[in-house]
Amino acid sequence: MSKGENNYPKLHNAMWPGLVGKGSPGAEPSIDLETMLDLTAKAEVNGAKFDGVDIFLFDPHVGIDSSVESLKRIAASIRNRGLVVGSVVAPVWPPTGGGSAMGSAEERKAFVTQVTKACRIAKKLRDLKIRPYGVVRIDSAAGVTDWDKAPKENTKKIVQTFKEAAKVALDHGERLAAEGEICWGAMHSWKHMVRLLEEVGQPEALGFQADMAHTLLYTLGYNAPEHRIVPGDFHWEPDAFHAAMKKLTKALRPWTIDFHVAQNDATVKGSGSHDKTGRHCLATDPNGKLNIARDAGYWMRDEKGAVTKAFQHICWDGCMFPNKVMKKQQTWNDILAAMLQVRENHGWSA
Repeated sequence: MSKGENNYPKLHNAMWPGLVGKGSPGAEPSIDLETMLDLTAKAEVNGAKFDGVDIFLFDPHVGIDSSVESLKRIAASIRNRGLVVGSVVAPVWPPTGGGSAMGSAEERKAFVTQVTKACRIAKKLRDLKIRPYGVVRIDSAAGVTDWDKAPKENTKKIVQTFKEAAKVALDHGERLAAEGEICWGAMHSWKHMVRLLEEVGQPEALGFQADMAHTLLYTLGYNAPEHRIVPGDFHWEPDAFHAAMKKLTKALRPWTIDFHVAQNDATVKGSGSHDKTGRHCLATDPNGKLNIARDAGYWMRDEKGAVTKAFQHICWDGCMFPNKVMKKQQTWNDILAAMLQVRENHGWSA
């Protein structure tokens, strides 16, 4: 595979797989940021390399209360590897100092406080000329079971919390992207997600973050069988799959401002303290249900087939792989190869 003619969107690697599902009792240890950066910077396919990284604002990578001097050191470390920063993940969950977006007044205040801190860091990284694009990623920090105890009331609270967070983002020159994942209350189905985005009603401040592995499960109705798109007797027939993807992306693509390339075998998985959610697979996994290079086009092209150019970078997300797999350089070379195919199929030159 050659470098190809397209140079957009830029290709990023997520740093949080070194943290998510790691470090808690019974789980594998975390992988430090420097190691994740090295693995990313060393990946190469016929002269092509990653352009940048997306980061999780959480210790031991980038603490949410990081000082300016600490951020300068981190920016220099990333720059020295020829990389930039794109999107950042705000640690909005109770165990990380945040709170449920549908919780008590105190919990919801903690949620907005974490978004404020994340936006401060995101803006500082822009000021340091290391972050040319990207968003601040959030979710509801609420479980599906708890949300289901009072859906209307809880959704109303989440909408209000997201509106407050959106104002914070605008004040910092940032945009928020709500992650579509089946483990987050009021975001656990495609219809719930669309409804939430519409009720917040601030597309200039809050959009959708699509992850190919997670959004695939929307079509299967995990955690919301009433919103299943594929037939009940679905066995991965191509016609049914493509019809479901068209319906899904028609509803959510207009809101999508951040995009994760990923693979999924249509099962769910948890690791450490992380709830069960869509299982990320390696790009080369023979059990993967997605044709990555083809199916990314559902999110990156409009209904007429035109490239949307809705985001300047795309990011590989692969959480909860064993450390021995993540520390193999070939793992990241294979991932980079998949990303390059996506860009050649659905990118552009600028």
